[in-house]
Amino acid sequence: MKALHMVSFVLLLVGGLNWGLVGFFNYNLVETVLGTGTVTTVVYSLVGVAAVVEAVTHKKNCKFCGGK
Repeated sequence: MKALHMVSFVLLLVGGLNWGLVGFFNYNLVETVLGTGTVTTVVYSLVGVAAVVEAVTHKKNCKFCGGK
């Protein structure tokens, strides 16, 4: 379960940083690195799944919200 949490966390960092770049500088790093198409869509989908996983498992994993 820790591995799933770490992968989700990394994907959320990638997604958050990318959205920050889009918002502040109108620069999409994911599309720049991977191009447009299926691979980019898969990355965006994985970031979305990671957000759901973190939302569902956050309380259990967070030491401030009641985790171990």
